Amino acid sequence: MASTLFDKVWDAHVAADLPGGGALLYIDRHLVHEVTSPQAFDGLRELGRKVRRPDLTFATADHNVPTDGREIDESSLSGKQLSALTRNCAEFGVPLFPYGAEKQGIVHVIGPQLGITLPGLTIVCGDSHTSTHGAFGALAFGIGTSEVEHVLATQTLRTSSKPKSLGIQIDGTLGNGVGSKDVILAVIRKLGAGGGVGHVVEYFGTAISKLGMSGRLTICNMSIEMGAKAGMIAPDEITLAYIAEGDRPYAPKGEAFDRLVESCKTLKTDDISAFSRFESIDVDSLAPQITWGTTPAMTIDINEAIPEPKDAGEKRAQMYMGVKPGESMRDLPVNTVFIGSCTNSRIEDLRDAAQIVRGHKVASGVRAMVVPGSDAVKRLAESEGLNEVFEAAGFEWHRAGCSMCLGMNGDILRPMERSASTSNRPYEGRQGPGSRTHLVSPMTAAATAISGKFADPREYLS
Repeated sequence: MASTLFDKVWDAHVAADLPGGGALLYIDRHLVHEVTSPQAFDGLRELGRKVRRPDLTFATADHNVPTDGREIDESSLSGKQLSALTRNCAEFGVPLFPYGAEKQGIVHVIGPQLGITLPGLTIVCGDSHTSTHGAFGALAFGIGTSEVEHVLATQTLRTSSKPKSLGIQIDGTLGNGVGSKDVILAVIRKLGAGGGVGHVVEYFGTAISKLGMSGRLTICNMSIEMGAKAGMIAPDEITLAYIAEGDRPYAPKGEAFDRLVESCKTLKTDDISAFSRFESIDVDSLAPQITWGTTPAMTIDINEAIPEPKDAGEKRAQMYMGVKPGESMRDLPVNTVFIGSCTNSRIEDLRDAAQIVRGHKVASGVRAMVVPGSDAVKRLAESEGLNEVFEAAGFEWHRAGCSMCLGMNGDILRPMERSASTSNRPYEGRQGPGSRTHLVSPMTAAATAISGKFADPREYLS
């Protein structure tokens, strides 16, 4: 019987079948950060338990760290969370990449960067965008705080049922000024905010095979935004080349790497008929995408007019966002441009934005900021002079962290302020109470910063 990539990874990690169709899954990697872990560690402490596999658990500071150079106030929520993470990791023997350290960064950026994320693994984290790691052919998904405690204590996870599989074939060649963020927004636009509920998605096709790992990570990152449990892409030569390159301290070397190469030959879907459901999209004529509403499914081409609302939900979204049917996104001024988050803060994203920005200035009255996804990305960008390009144009150059993506670390919008954001969620209040967030690619964000209104990046490319 034909199996999907998801089937193969899932079945290889079932430690026991549970009554009612669930399973106890063995977990290969557990990623931890300062926001969803304190209660989990407290639970272990109260019951006198240890972390089962501290060598397979990795912690970093990312969600609630200041990125603008401010010192940490030990009495603030951020200071308390970071202190608790440091104390808990020291007590339970968990490796920690603390604020300001060379290996620190957004958890979904440093996992691949350090070689922690590998094909065929199960990976969990107390963060919904853990689906990012599926770009390597891993089964990766977010878990709740009580589940974080369970994984810490047992290195396993109870699941209620096995999800179905959804294959999405993406073919074609992306045009100039169009990137992977535009691809995944177009997918969610087609399938809807609930289009992936109950499924693990596998992306494949000619457009996917042409993408580097950064682009694949962006696509898997936003799988959760259409309700999917996880997103996956089968490993190939591009995947293995990424793992082998540079200094990835946790990546396999020598014979261990050779074994990984062999195992990757089996990490693929046997036949398209194995999927529970199948969808397809062609991206040859895809334009830069932009969200107009409060879910990523409320997306249009950058040069399209805002549509008539189809239902009460879309009408409410238009009222909240302060937009009207027939209005052009190109006529809307922005207050802030944010380039960062676990979706789009890798070196490739910064290079894409810099090629738009070079030689231009940020429009008057616009706050523009670049927040690298990790300290390593920041240092590499600085070695390439990208920070100088951004700063010369009037962008703020920040330290690594989640920053304005979730509006809990001081980087927030004021009520009714509008942002062009490379993050993943345009929900009501996501970037601060009353904030209005529009999701775009790094290139579109850069063009918008220069224009002062939402802009088509293709107009800035030769």
